[in-house]
Amino acid sequence: MQRNVHPSAARAATGLLMVAALGLASLAHAQTPAAQAAQPMPPTMSQAAPPVDPTFSAYSLVQTCKQRNDNTAQGQCVGAIRGIIHGYQYGVLFLGQRTALPPNETQRVSLCLRDVPVSTIIDDFLADAAQVDDDALKHTPAEVAVLGSVHMHHACT
Repeated sequence: MQRNVHPSAARAATGLLMVAALGLASLAHAQTPAAQAAQPMPPTMSQAAPPVDPTFSAYSLVQTCKQRNDNTAQGQCVGAIRGIIHGYQYGVLFLGQRTALPPNETQRVSLCLRDVPVSTIIDDFLADAAQVDDDALKHTPAEVAVLGSVHMHHACT
């Protein structure tokens, strides 16, 4: 049986895996406070955020997930949410197995989703997104919004 994955969801999962890998890799290479104090701080440069894919922004994902009576939209919503979460969790697992992280660091960035239905994650995401201005959602990557919502409601502590 061939599974049709929305191209944006596939891109998101791949991109998210890379983001998670880079973020956790930076944790693995973090220096002690004493070592940081001994090194001069490089001048900070303001960098523009990368452009957000408008077809997979937080706003577009919210619009898709809101279509409760459209089976196609709901399938795309569930696929995107699952792709984002699985990509992130695989990134955490990958780095946790390949680098020495500080104690409890893997748990801090992990998600605790045992027996949590995807519908609950979607409902949490929609409720959280409803508190944010539409213009801000249009400039926020879907991965950032979904993972922010999931971490707020289901972080491991």
